[in-house]
Amino acid sequence: MRASLFSVIFLSITFFGLSQKPSHQFDNFSEDGAWCWFSDPRAIYVHGDQPGILSGWVKTDGTIESGLLNTSESVLQYQSLYNRLEEDDHDNPVFVELLANNFISFFTKHGDGDLYIARSNPTNASIFLPTDTINPITGTELEKYPRNTLTYANPFYLGGEKRLYCFGRWTGFKPNMIWSDDEGKTFSDAKVFITNTPFDPGNRPYVKYYSDGKDRIHITFTDGHPRNEDLNAVYYAYYEKGAFWKADGSKICNLDEAPFEPKDATLVYEPTEQTGRSWIYDIASNAAGDVVNLYTRYPSEEEHIYHYAKFDGEKWIDIEITNAGKWFPRTLAEATEKEPHYSGGLTINPQNLHEIFVSEEVESVFEIIQYRLQEGNMWSKQPITKNSRRDNVRPFFPRNMRPGDRPTLLWMENEIYVHYTAYKSNIKYAYLD
Repeated sequence: MRASLFSVIFLSITFFGLSQKPSHQFDNFSEDGAWCWFSDPRAIYVHGDQPGILSGWVKTDGTIESGLLNTSESVLQYQSLYNRLEEDDHDNPVFVELLANNFISFFTKHGDGDLYIARSNPTNASIFLPTDTINPITGTELEKYPRNTLTYANPFYLGGEKRLYCFGRWTGFKPNMIWSDDEGKTFSDAKVFITNTPFDPGNRPYVKYYSDGKDRIHITFTDGHPRNEDLNAVYYAYYEKGAFWKADGSKICNLDEAPFEPKDATLVYEPTEQTGRSWIYDIASNAAGDVVNLYTRYPSEEEHIYHYAKFDGEKWIDIEITNAGKWFPRTLAEATEKEPHYSGGLTINPQNLHEIFVSEEVESVFEIIQYRLQEGNMWSKQPITKNSRRDNVRPFFPRNMRPGDRPTLLWMENEIYVHYTAYKSNIKYAYLD
């Protein structure tokens, strides 16, 4: 069945142009692998005895694989974390560094099963020790929010608290969180921290997170999926010192008082019939406390308008970046696109909040473009890829960067991408220095 599907896919896709020398030299991080964009950080810098960039993906056969790139020598080391888990790009592994020589990977299936945990191997004989599993969903929380599902993982370590957090869409089809005070050996039960009132088991907020690893976790989210909501908005909050806060520093609630409703957070984007529904793509903050939110507006399903929103202490300064075109999946002939809101994607360089990388449609192929915000809120742009034969999508700038780490951009290159269960992709990287 899989072979016949791909035969149809190959016959249904037309590639455009010929490959030419890009603006930046790039290479394969993986020969076979895809990722979604709500399990993050999908790549981080790690330090200690094995410095470099740690990333991971889902191979075409559903195998979960990790890769460690030594950026000094461009040497790659690979390890399978789970063979043939599921042919679904939502299952990509994510990573967090705790202390030197100590990092963890998390991943899930798309909708059921357990939370998979792979801990770093202290002997350096392999990247990770054998994978363990836990199920964070408990009966008490499930009784209040009765829907049992487990998708996505987003881990962060707050050095100021010496606590590891992991977020995901779990109990109730809602954003959940767990935490560990022993560097991932044991975890709390899952707690829902955002939900609508009254509870709706079909509603699912989508969330992106960012942390500098010290004392704060930034949270941007929608109040639902753009395919399922007539109009959906974008909100922001942050977690710090056992409580959730609005952008202006006013408290929403303590952790033990959660969940809160989307409307209790700070509104970033309020949709209208003219400006359209929305989805979120990235968030980052710098040492000065500035916060930038990247999201997409959909005035129509074939117009994906990228926006850059920066909080100035009182309000969000919202700047349009570009019309990136339509969705990137290659819809089969005479078929209706199943995921018309799958934008090419965009990401922030956390070291420079005025520098972002987007995937946009250029002559019917998705290319990676670097945008820089200039005075007067104008954008300059430079291609990272150009004249490509294949679509380049879902760019990501690795997190946890320290002085001396080599600036590197990652993205997904599609030979085939029709659906999150029907793809043939690989992960690319380009040095930016």
